[in-house]
Amino acid sequence: MKVVYITFPNKKSAKAMARLLLKGKLIACANIYAIDSLYTWKGEIADESEFVLWAKTNKDNLKDIESLVQSNHQYEVPCIVNFDVEANSAYANWVTQALK
Repeated sequence: MKVVYITFPNKKSAKAMARLLLKGKLIACANIYAIDSLYTWKGEIADESEFVLWAKTNKDNLKDIESLVQSNHQYEVPCIVNFDVEANSAYANWVTQALK
């Protein structure tokens, strides 16, 4: 199973992306929450409030997720990071079924 971590400037855009990914059956589930982000951008240190979307999926959907996010994201360079994860078998089976 994979979890994809994507940041957004606001909750509305994170939810809109989650809906796009869910409608396309690219993810089974999304969790969205507020974060504080500090990073360097164009030579300056940025200190911003953002929202992160954690999306549960499989490795077969990663390229399509990246493409959809890059095509519909406000950021010039969106953060799209994926992690290999293990889940209890019932949840992993649910994710597999939700992606069909």
